Amino acid sequence: MNGQNRKDITAGTEVKIVLKADQRTGKLTSGVVKDILTNSSFHPHGIKVRLMDGQVGRVQEIVNSKST
Repeated sequence: MNGQNRKDITAGTEVKIVLKADQRTGKLTSGVVKDILTNSSFHPHGIKVRLMDGQVGRVQEIVNSKST
């Protein structure tokens, strides 16, 4: 699942993001979402999030949705 729709992402969701510094290479970083930083419901380059470890980037792939 891609990370373009805000409704697909919640705090606790496991995702792969691309950091600003890695946008040229496309290197992905895995982590768990702490905060969603994009306010719009859709973004063509991916919803911007902050991971639990503080890294910020755009979601490229949703690995595992938090099941509650």
